[in-house]
Amino acid sequence: MTDENVAKSEHAKEIMNHRGLGDLADRMGIKLVELSAEKAVATMPVAGNTQPLGVLHGGAHVVLGESLGSFAANVHAHPWGFAVGIEINATHHASATSGIVTGTCTAIKLGRTLTSHEIKMTDENGTLLSTVRITNFLREKK
Repeated sequence: MTDENVAKSEHAKEIMNHRGLGDLADRMGIKLVELSAEKAVATMPVAGNTQPLGVLHGGAHVVLGESLGSFAANVHAHPWGFAVGIEINATHHASATSGIVTGTCTAIKLGRTLTSHEIKMTDENGTLLSTVRITNFLREKK
């Protein structure tokens, strides 16, 4: 995951080379498109991530949002520290039954001890599906 178009900074490249996206993101088919502290973008298929009624599971929205927000926060904290999620919430606006969902994560605040990001999920037509907000606590590496 060291492609220049994905990892916009050396910190992002180091994190992706060291960690990758993780098992859950891999199982859900999440593909990273862009990564920096200020902005992160990823896609996820609806297929395989649905609830019994055939629509994208609300928890899948949260997994995509938390993945993007946490990675962006970790880029901000690297190399001196790391981020841990302390709060997340989601508002679902519309449903998706097929195709690819894109999550676009934008920094709200990049501080010394806390970061906040907003992640908007859209379908292939640009319809807003959900908005996820995450706060991460930045800890110093020991």
